[in-house]
Amino acid sequence: MDDYPLLEVFLTMLYLFLWVMWFFLLFKVVTDLFRDHSLNGWAKAGWLVLVILLPYLGVLIYLIVRGRSMHERDEKLAKDSEAAFRNYVREAATSQGGSGGSDHVKDLAKLAELKDKGALNPEEYERAKAKLLA
Repeated sequence: MDDYPLLEVFLTMLYLFLWVMWFFLLFKVVTDLFRDHSLNGWAKAGWLVLVILLPYLGVLIYLIVRGRSMHERDEKLAKDSEAAFRNYVREAATSQGGSGGSDHVKDLAKLAELKDKGALNPEEYERAKAKLLA
């Protein structure tokens, strides 16, 4: 244990953390590069070559030059995803519960109206209601 002191362990962990963080940034930059529709193919290829040939410097330059627009694209993607999710939930609720649920509500209202008019006795009303809710 003497040949690998505690400080070396901490430094190794720090280097490993920085290495993983750099890979995360590299993947984030590459995905942002391909997700950006404002750049043409040559600009994307140029950035990709810069990031591959000069990895640390390329990622740092990309973050400095395009960091703000990168954030704006992330924000737009999050808002679009949330809007799509809300739209999906709204459509699912209206297709399952909205039309079907409102039909059940209308049928129950008709049953209550028939019971109030005396066309159905309470036993018939309860049987029809149970059948409708089943």
